[in-house]
Amino acid sequence: MSLIFTKLLLAHLICDFLLQPKKWVIHKEANKVGSKYLYAHVLLHFLVTLLVLWDLNYWKIALVIMATHYLIDLAKLYATPLFKNQSVPFFIDQALHVVVLYCCAYISNLQEETIQLISALDWSLITAMVFVTFPAAIIMGKLLEPMSDQIELDHKSLPNAGKYIGIIERLFVLTFIILGRWEAIGLLITAKSVFRFNDLKERNSRKLTEYILIGTLLSFGLAIIAGIIYVSL
Repeated sequence: MSLIFTKLLLAHLICDFLLQPKKWVIHKEANKVGSKYLYAHVLLHFLVTLLVLWDLNYWKIALVIMATHYLIDLAKLYATPLFKNQSVPFFIDQALHVVVLYCCAYISNLQEETIQLISALDWSLITAMVFVTFPAAIIMGKLLEPMSDQIELDHKSLPNAGKYIGIIERLFVLTFIILGRWEAIGLLITAKSVFRFNDLKERNSRKLTEYILIGTLLSFGLAIIAGIIYVSL
């Protein structure tokens, strides 16, 4: 990662998250193109970018970032109401900003740097990470389906909370295996057991306890298998 890209990313993080009050966000969402804070926000990007780069010779890059940031933010303001999930336009917005920063940082040899970046990707690691997310969740769902019919649904739970907790824990397990920190997996199991203890105690259901135990061991098992295969490759 080049120093220029790192500095541009730092300036972006400072302006978009540290120097943008909630009041600005609300005003922009309400007034859109007519919001004074939209223009203050993009001007701030220009100034902070120059400040972080500490070289006036990069004023053209700062100007491009300011202009594109304005267009991307404006598009997000008008597109957000069209999405049921409000987080989708946010992540699209951030991804577009990062792409612009990347292009500005490597403008002199963009094609060569992009090819080199793609060539350097660890496809085995990417495959392992993808596997422990939704594919592993679907596999677990199929394996646990005969047992789930015997468990009463807890309507107090957040929608799909268990699935996302499983995905996050498997990503942690995979990371710990790659780093060779097997003891951290034990700590993760202990932490999860502590958080689950009160729920299981209140429900006083042996079936539920066994179901959660099987699901947990299966989840950790799939992540461990993926990690071992990756390390062995």
